[in-house]
Amino acid sequence: MSTDVVLYDTTLRDGAQMEGISLTVEDKLKVAMWLDTLGVDYIEGGWPGSNPKDIEFFRRAHELRLQNARIACFGATRRPGVKAADDLGLKDLLESEAPVACIVGKAHDLQVTEALKTTLDENLAMIEDTASHLTREGLEVFFDAEHFFDGYKRSSQYAVHTLRAALAGGATTVILCDTNGGTLPHDVATIISAVRSEVDASTIGVHFHNDTECAVANSLVAVERGATHVQGAANGIGERCGNANIISIIANLKLKLGIDCVTDEQLEMLTSGAHAIAEICNITPELHKPYVGASAFATKAGLHTSGLAKLEGAYEHIDPARVGNARRLLVSELAGKSTIVLKGKELGIDLEAQPALAGEILEAVKGLEHAGYHFEAADASLELLMRRKAGIDREFFRLESFRVIVEKREEGRVVSEATVKIWASGERHIATAEGNGPVNALDKALRLALAKFYPGLNAIDLLDYKVRILEEKKGTGAVTRVLLDAGDGVKEWST
Repeated sequence: MSTDVVLYDTTLRDGAQMEGISLTVEDKLKVAMWLDTLGVDYIEGGWPGSNPKDIEFFRRAHELRLQNARIACFGATRRPGVKAADDLGLKDLLESEAPVACIVGKAHDLQVTEALKTTLDENLAMIEDTASHLTREGLEVFFDAEHFFDGYKRSSQYAVHTLRAALAGGATTVILCDTNGGTLPHDVATIISAVRSEVDASTIGVHFHNDTECAVANSLVAVERGATHVQGAANGIGERCGNANIISIIANLKLKLGIDCVTDEQLEMLTSGAHAIAEICNITPELHKPYVGASAFATKAGLHTSGLAKLEGAYEHIDPARVGNARRLLVSELAGKSTIVLKGKELGIDLEAQPALAGEILEAVKGLEHAGYHFEAADASLELLMRRKAGIDREFFRLESFRVIVEKREEGRVVSEATVKIWASGERHIATAEGNGPVNALDKALRLALAKFYPGLNAIDLLDYKVRILEEKKGTGAVTRVLLDAGDGVKEWST
């Protein structure tokens, strides 16, 4: 196993092919900066000439001032029967001014004859000519051997010949691609070991897709068998079932295999980087992603929380802080008294010396969850409940009454009007506001009523809300649960 592994990210090209993703040039530049921050060695910016956005990205790539990574362009080998110097696609790569080119070529004999419609010898010439031409022009060249693992199973000799052709042309690394994503770890181990005896082991890289959910495992097996270059995409995005998740690959290489592919400081940025890239791609960060998900170190079961109370890390495979994440204690009907005590400590409420109070809070949580409340997703509501039970809550205001009117006006516009009457600081205050629907009108009216007492409310915004019907069969009589996410620009909380 090599102790030096190169990280090559393809979020901006292969990852962007995921259904539902459409990145602007500004988006791509922002993602590239995050990837550089995380310590990636190469960032594949796209396919120059394939679309206007990729052309502009490479034109503006110099703006990035990258500290760690080099920008790579992606393209295909020259066309059959065309000189490399005359191939328009290769001219686009050179005009991108990227210092690195990753060239894809066929490594599967059937793909050559049936999809590419050329001879096996011409395909080898295309690979070598392309690598040679780009190398002479001063580029560092990688060769993506497309369909390599499937091709190797059908004709191992020809698949290896394609690698030798690329190396003969000056490519520094040959990447064995599991293009269809169907290869399993045991086959990866066998094939990588065999290929190492055919070509220089230090030149082997891998690129896996996740169609069998083995992409990260395959990447790690490949490294253990001698691969020195690993490709992937942030958060595992990509076509079909996605690419190997480079976020998980980084964490596993560093923390499990002891390979210093990134610094400790870069590793600590992993969670914030993964979440930021997801947001830029307009994807909700997945709660259950290994290492970086919000639930990756969340404990809900009472037994597990009890174990954590006695032994830190009892149910954690690493210290969450290593990857910039944090332990979370979830309180629900599954919680035990130890969960409540630990959660109280987290909130500054000492329940260790008050076991009866901890039990009372636990019973209140279980009763409310049975009625439909959901405290593990509403930490702020849990804190309010605990403070109330502990007798340390504070009444900031008291609601006397509220009224909402929904009116359809003459011009056809529907308007909601809300009036609230509250008591705060010994004063009675009445406020009325119109809004886009009853909730918006109530929110505006309440803010008007309270703003003079609590100007800090002006910094608080409703960030998101989710509505769930708990008993759909009861129709309009069903219980409805609403989760509200709010924030003040510094913290966020849910009720």
